[in-house]
Amino acid sequence: MSSTNPPGTRHPTLVSWSGGKDCVLALYRLLHDPEIEVIGLIATVTTRYERVSIHGLRRELLHEQARALQLPLYEIEITPDSSNEEYEGAWERAFEELPTPFSTATQIAYGDIALEDVRTYRARLSLELGLTPLFPLWGEPTDEIAGEIIGHGFLTKIITIDTARMPAEFLGALYDKELLTALPAAVDPAGENGEFHTFVADGPIFGHRVRYELGETTIRDGHFAYIDLIPRTESRA
Repeated sequence: MSSTNPPGTRHPTLVSWSGGKDCVLALYRLLHDPEIEVIGLIATVTTRYERVSIHGLRRELLHEQARALQLPLYEIEITPDSSNEEYEGAWERAFEELPTPFSTATQIAYGDIALEDVRTYRARLSLELGLTPLFPLWGEPTDEIAGEIIGHGFLTKIITIDTARMPAEFLGALYDKELLTALPAAVDPAGENGEFHTFVADGPIFGHRVRYELGETTIRDGHFAYIDLIPRTESRA
């Protein structure tokens, strides 16, 4: 990423956060970029369910993950079945009242890799909020992204699967070389087509491991399978 800032200055940057592997890898790269100062994580959570939107991760684990990363977390709440307009409205209201350090951000980074319509949408919303959008992983081969995540030693689980795109048997599986070998040929190794979502519990940028137990599996909308991750009380030990 290039910079027009004077030498020695760093861009205060937020990272759009889901708890999954792509945003974790984006954060890893940003933390190693001398031009970037990561000042916090920002996540969208669904009220009533009290979970990260789309991924289905419990808020408690999101909080513990942020503690392990030693970064402040800001949560934007939306209601179930929010429209795009309601989603954008929630972000706009949140950015009108962001506390320090979040309010000092000039940039926001996303973990998107290849979906052009998603990138266009995020870029537009970011610019409307007065932030420069960053896409640290954009355009890279997804097999290389997958290899980098595994190679850095990030401890990653598959927690959501679209069973219309890949077999449900991979739900709860460890994201490692063996899994990549076992994936059907039509499944993107990074799940970039929405085949699966993940949660990262440990890795080189974590201060401690986030501990949890595997809970029940739930099917929603007929084909989205979620496995519940239940926080363990000794996770901060």
